[in-house]
Amino acid sequence: MPIRFFYEEIEFKLPHPVKIKKWLSISAKKEKKTIRDINYIFCSDGFLLELNQKYLNHQTLTDIITFDDSSEKTISGEIYISIDRIAENAYLYEVDFLIEVRRIMIHGVLHLCGYSDKRKSEKILMRKKEDTYLSLWQNLFHVKRSF
Repeated sequence: MPIRFFYEEIEFKLPHPVKIKKWLSISAKKEKKTIRDINYIFCSDGFLLELNQKYLNHQTLTDIITFDDSSEKTISGEIYISIDRIAENAYLYEVDFLIEVRRIMIHGVLHLCGYSDKRKSEKILMRKKEDTYLSLWQNLFHVKRSF
């Protein structure tokens, strides 16, 4: 499958990688895109800060950096995610750590699909899309039975 997971300077390992790949692929299809190749690199704050400084000339911590190599109909790129930032944000916003991991993962895919989050209106749309795809995860893998 064209989605791969790597780890730099952390102990974290992504649970349910096969389910994650399926969810991301379906999400991309809903955006009318096909995943050609995505590498997720889960890393520490320090590792991501170095990338942020070197490639973006930013001096701040961040939870994600997306390097986009997409074309019109296919998405491709590298998505670096700081597990340290995810853990802190999950704590600050009182959400489950793995939900926050998935939110940031789909956030990266949305960037590869062409969405931006620079302006307030773009941030609102991005959050709405994230919520939609987090609901899709819930529907795909945590179906509640009704009697």
